[in-house]
Amino acid sequence: MLDQQIKEQLKQYLALLESDIVLNVSLADDKHSIEMKELVDELASMSSMITVADKKLNRTPSFTVAKKGEEARITFAGVPLGHEFTSLVMALLQVSGRAPKIDDSQVEQIKGISKSLNFTTYVSLSCHNCPDVVQALNIMSVLNPNITHTMVDGAAFKTEVEAENIMAVPSVYLDGEFIESGRMTMDDLLALVGDGQDPEEINQKEPFDVLVVGGGPSGGSAAIYAARKGIRTGLVADRFGGQVMDTLGIENFIGMPYTEGPKLMGNVEAHVNEYDVDIMKSLQATNLTKNELFEVELENGAVLKSKTVILSTGARWRNVGVPGEAEFKNKGVAYCPHCDGPLFEGKHVAVIGGGNSGIEAAIDLAGIVQHVTVLEFLPELKADKVLQDRLFSLPNVTVIKNAQTTEITGDETVNGITYKDRATEEEHHVELAGVFVQIGLVPNTDWLGDTVERNRMGEIIIDKHGQTSLPGVFAAGDCTDQAYKQIIISMGSGATASLGAFDYMIRN
Repeated sequence: MLDQQIKEQLKQYLALLESDIVLNVSLADDKHSIEMKELVDELASMSSMITVADKKLNRTPSFTVAKKGEEARITFAGVPLGHEFTSLVMALLQVSGRAPKIDDSQVEQIKGISKSLNFTTYVSLSCHNCPDVVQALNIMSVLNPNITHTMVDGAAFKTEVEAENIMAVPSVYLDGEFIESGRMTMDDLLALVGDGQDPEEINQKEPFDVLVVGGGPSGGSAAIYAARKGIRTGLVADRFGGQVMDTLGIENFIGMPYTEGPKLMGNVEAHVNEYDVDIMKSLQATNLTKNELFEVELENGAVLKSKTVILSTGARWRNVGVPGEAEFKNKGVAYCPHCDGPLFEGKHVAVIGGGNSGIEAAIDLAGIVQHVTVLEFLPELKADKVLQDRLFSLPNVTVIKNAQTTEITGDETVNGITYKDRATEEEHHVELAGVFVQIGLVPNTDWLGDTVERNRMGEIIIDKHGQTSLPGVFAAGDCTDQAYKQIIISMGSGATASLGAFDYMIRN
C-alpha cells in the first residue's frame, strides 16, 4: 500500500504518538475496502500504540480514529491517500494528544462552542484545497467533544455524491445540510458556526502606520517590507494567500523550479508572522474614506484606521455572464479542474477559454473525463504553443474556435452548453455534464467606488511608487494596472508600494 520511503517517514511520525489509538473499521468486499484494510493493517504494524477493530459504521468502507477508551469523533470514509494522507497522519497524532498548531484564540473559540455540530466533508483525493478543510474540522473535533467530522471520498461513494448532486469539492455539510463549498480556513469555518470577531474589539485597535488590505503575494510582501521598517503594520484579509491558494503547480518562480500555491503562501504567512504584524483574517473591506486618518470599514461594521493604506485585494475568477452560470455554480459549473475534475470521471465536460489556464485545464481533465470540448471566443487559441501541441495530441479533446457561449443549460445540474458560431451566426448545443470556466481574472476593486482612479477594467491606476490617485493610498498586485499578472511581479509590487508608503510618511 505504502512505498518504503513513505513508510520510513510515517514511522518517525508514529513514534510521536502520546496515547493508544483505536481504528474501528467497517469493510465489505469491494476494491476500496481491500485498500482500506491494507492501509489500517500497515498502520497497526508500524506502532504498538495502534490497534484495529471491526465495527459496523454508517458508511462502508470507513474507519474511525479514537483515543483508547473514548468515543470516536473523526471518521474517514474512503481511503485517505493522495492529498488526504497528511490529514490522516495529523488526525492520528492529534487524537493521541499532540496539540494542534493553531492560534490560542482559535483554540478558545473552538472550546467555547457549546452546541452539537456534526460535519461531513466530501472530497476528491486529487484536490489540493480539500485537506485544509478536512484538517481544520478534524482539529475542531479533537478539541471539542461536541463536534464530529467525517471525510467522504467522492470516488468511493459515487452513488451518495450523485444523490446529493455534489459537483464541487470540498463540500461541507452540517447535520446533513449543505453549508459551503470551496477552500476554507479554520477562521472561515469558525465564522460559519460561531459569532465571528467582535467588531468592538477591532474598533479599539490603535491606528496603524501602514494597513495592508489583502493577503495574497503582494499583501504579504508589503507587510514584511513595512514591518522591517519598524512601523506599526496591520494586514486585513478575507483569507491569507489569496488566489494563489487555488494554484496547484507553479513552475516559473525564480530560484524554485517547482512549488505549489498553498505551500508557497504558507511560507509567506510564516515569514510575515516573524514580524510584529497584526494579521486580521476572515474580514472583508467594504469602504475606504479619508478623514484625519484613512478609515477602512469592514463587512462586520468595524473600522480600522491608518496613516497610509496599501490595497492588495487581488482578483477573482471572471464569470462568463450567461444564463445558467450562477444557477449551476457547484452543480456542474466549476472553476478548479484539479479539485472538481475527478467528480466528472467518465463524463463529457467543456472548458471555456483558450488561454494558458484553459488549455492546461483541458489537458488535465482529458486524463480523467470521457471527452473535453474547448470553447474559445477568438479565431485562434491564445495559449503557449507547447500547451497547444500537447492538447492537440490528445484523442478525446475537441476544440471549437470563434465560439460565443450563450447559455449553460440544466435541470438540477448542468446538462449542456449552447454557443453561437461567430462567423456564421449559427447556434449549436452540446450535451455534457460539466463546464469549467477559465477566462481570466477580474480585480477585486468594486468596493472602492470612486475613492481611487481605476481604468475601464476596474484596475487601480498606480504610479512608479505604487501610489494611487489618492495621496497616502498605495496599491499592488493583480488589482492594479501593472502590465503582467504574475506571482513574482505581485511580490515586487508589494515591496514597491510598502517602500512608497514609508517614504510618504517621512515626507508628510
